[in-house]
Amino acid sequence: MRQSGILMHISSLPGPDGVGSLGREAFEFADFLHDAGMTIWQVLPMGPTGYGESPYQSTGIFAGNPLLISLDRLAEEGLIKLKPGERFEPADLKRVDYDEARAHKMKLLRAGFSQSEGSLKKEIGRFEEKNGWVRGFALFTALKQRFGGVKWNEWPDKGAMRRDPKALRRYEAELDEEVRFHIWCQYIFDRQWSALKAYCNGLGISLFGDMPIYAAEDSADAWLHPEVFQLSRDGQPKRVAGVPPDYFSEDGQLWGNPLYRWTWLRFHGYGWWVDRMARMAQLYDIIRVDHFIGFANYYSIPHGAPNARGGKWVVGPGKALFKTLKRRLPGLNVVAEDLGEVNDRVRRLIAWTGYPGMRVLQFAFGGDDTNIHLPANVTENTAYYTGTHDNFTARAWSETASEAELARAAQVTGFKSVDEIPWAFVRTVFASKARIAVAPMQDILGLGEEATMNHPGTVGGNWLWRMQPGAATPALAEKLNALNKECDRSEPKR
Repeated sequence: MRQSGILMHISSLPGPDGVGSLGREAFEFADFLHDAGMTIWQVLPMGPTGYGESPYQSTGIFAGNPLLISLDRLAEEGLIKLKPGERFEPADLKRVDYDEARAHKMKLLRAGFSQSEGSLKKEIGRFEEKNGWVRGFALFTALKQRFGGVKWNEWPDKGAMRRDPKALRRYEAELDEEVRFHIWCQYIFDRQWSALKAYCNGLGISLFGDMPIYAAEDSADAWLHPEVFQLSRDGQPKRVAGVPPDYFSEDGQLWGNPLYRWTWLRFHGYGWWVDRMARMAQLYDIIRVDHFIGFANYYSIPHGAPNARGGKWVVGPGKALFKTLKRRLPGLNVVAEDLGEVNDRVRRLIAWTGYPGMRVLQFAFGGDDTNIHLPANVTENTAYYTGTHDNFTARAWSETASEAELARAAQVTGFKSVDEIPWAFVRTVFASKARIAVAPMQDILGLGEEATMNHPGTVGGNWLWRMQPGAATPALAEKLNALNKECDRSEPKR
């Protein structure tokens, strides 16, 4: 089945409180996708964001982001009473103001917790029983707040940092209400996400989630399971993740995430990874595994290095991990993000798994006719994109591309003017052989550099874009629906 979809993160939806949420606007966007003939809604990682607000550096990879909870839905369900003037009304509707949105929303979520925890006690208890990760995540979050927000491996209480049982019992008692609040937030997020997922699935729309390969250093995951990562006894990473120097960056990229202890994981049956993928399969219908090449071979950089120049390639777990996942979690629906330094080992692993790889039209216009991102070279078992969250929008790309690249793009996609480029890119991707075709909403709307979601290698000023109210019009849905029919992309059924 040929499918098409739109990449649109929840935080980018319009609506109240300064940041997109799982409220009415999310359901309206699902209706828009249905009317547009789409069968996929792709989102970015849904975990709580940490430093720089990057969803790829979450404080909990099993958790949901409380900032995306809809206060209106809480009010509709009688779980919170909202007073006039309590809500945050941002001056700029085009960008998320994370600090203000978080300050206002968390205050109101605490009020909702006080008002509804008692009535939800049984439901929360069942949620906690089914999600063994949630209490540890809640305690981590409460402790992080207690210690002023510093990284867990810098907490002043070494007992808490090293998870000494006596220290943990003391803090569990002292921080009981705070822990219960964070469990409540996770229950509410799960409740609202499940409702949206059920609604989308009812329209024939699959939720396509994004899973970073690495966990953040400052995360509940590293604190709860230090044995899984290359960490010292004091929680400091020994070696960290990144990518080597290339055409785009002479120093490479130093991500800083702690690397996995793959030998230990294999000896223990990859249990942590089974749990993680099971959670992803619970949240999403399709899972995009970010930086898939790291399972074949990963780039290892000494902790404390000033850049990625001094790293080295190390052989990853390869087939052994995916044999376990296929046996323990049959039916996983995975797309492998195989962009970057792809060698024969990576190619063999992807071929063995059978997962679709990724191609990006923006990358197609350099080199010669063998460029793997050219539509003519894209195979059926592929997820094909106009661009991703890490690229300029198509319009912004056209403003930075060389004359040769523009000429080649015009030849391939058929545009006659710069204004035609975004739609020409969308049309070309949808018309390709690829089984899955996806465009960011920014390209669907033809937006420029101001709507770029992320500038890789930079901290601050990213993940801010929000769609304007009313931008997803019936006329646009009709235009997309016609394109889907023209390109033989399946339409969802009510």
